[in-house]
Amino acid sequence: MPTQIRSLALTIAILWTGHSAALAQDSTIVSAGAVEFFNSCSACHGTDARGSGPIANSLKVKPADLTQLAKQNQGAFPFLKVVQTIDGRSAGAHGSREMPVWGDRYQAQVGLKYGPYGGETVVRARILELVYYLQSVQQ
Repeated sequence: MPTQIRSLALTIAILWTGHSAALAQDSTIVSAGAVEFFNSCSACHGTDARGSGPIANSLKVKPADLTQLAKQNQGAFPFLKVVQTIDGRSAGAHGSREMPVWGDRYQAQVGLKYGPYGGETVVRARILELVYYLQSVQQ
């Protein structure tokens, strides 16, 4: 639990200070994002994030190569779009519902453990850890 709290505190500090680019490479956050990616995303996107996970061939829509997001966006990592796509709770966030709505799943896992507002903070922290990890694996 101390690692989760430290990671959450670092993520909140990043958002509060507005220095997300400078702190995005913090190894603690990127490592936490890598673990989250392995647990939540690798079945579809593969451990290398290239869309070749063990269940990728059974899906109707091939999972995206997540190492190419910046390249496909004129060299700039589409940070907000990636956050919204992973979260999935805003209307039209990721088109096809092949991809799970991770915001809802994470919220269900957290429940009221951290109070009515703390739960959303934890959900957003988990999503941000994933996004910072994806930012770190861009080709």
